[in-house]
Amino acid sequence: MGSMRNPIGPLPSSIYWRRRAVATSLIALLALLIVWAVSSGGGDGGKDDGKANGDSPAPSITPGPSGSGPAISEQPGGRDESGESGGSGGSGGDGGTDAGSGGDPGKNGDNGAGGAASGGAGGQQVPAGSSLPDCAPGALKLSLRSVKVSYEPGEKPTFQLVASNSSATTCKADFGPKAAVLTVTDDKDDEVWSSKDCPNPAGSLLLRVPAGANITHTVQWDRKQSAPQCATPPAGAVAPGTYLVEAEIPGVTVLPASFRLESD
Repeated sequence: MGSMRNPIGPLPSSIYWRRRAVATSLIALLALLIVWAVSSGGGDGGKDDGKANGDSPAPSITPGPSGSGPAISEQPGGRDESGESGGSGGSGGDGGTDAGSGGDPGKNGDNGAGGAASGGAGGQQVPAGSSLPDCAPGALKLSLRSVKVSYEPGEKPTFQLVASNSSATTCKADFGPKAAVLTVTDDKDDEVWSSKDCPNPAGSLLLRVPAGANITHTVQWDRKQSAPQCATPPAGAVAPGTYLVEAEIPGVTVLPASFRLESD
């Protein structure tokens, strides 16, 4: 420790102190150069990075859809939810396809007291001498319905007899007023009208029934009573109330249908 404070040597101590000062100065200068070199390198690198960041455009952010935009109006799948489930034509009384009306039943005219107008629908009328075979027993399935559940005063009830040919052969069947007999009874089970009492015309009505298809025979009632063999029926229209229409065809069972005649 004494040699550090008081240099020992042949030369004066002042010379040693000057040497020490020079050495210390050189060491300090070298340290400054090192610090400057390091700080200059780091500064340039940071400057380059900063420049690069400054020259490069900032990435743009595309905004998402606005929450206030319109909602999607179509339902997925493009299905049109309606109806539709896809039936063809109208529905017959047995759930089959209603072939539609082949004409206005009222155009055939009344058949006198207690008369009805009738027409074939979907089944073409064929002459008596047609080569078409008669529909075999059991080939036809029939159902009966009233077009409306209730009828207003003065409104004529309309009935539809739907025939379905379950066979593989097109055939003909008689829907005339004496072959396909429609009868209306009141709530007391009294018969008030029958298509066979006084039909006009009274002949056959042969209709073509295509294989595997339905036809509809329409009958309209004038709300008047009838009497067998064209006897004079009670005058006037029947009273309001609930009625039952039935169909009688040889070899075929047909369920009846009810309807109501409303009062004024």
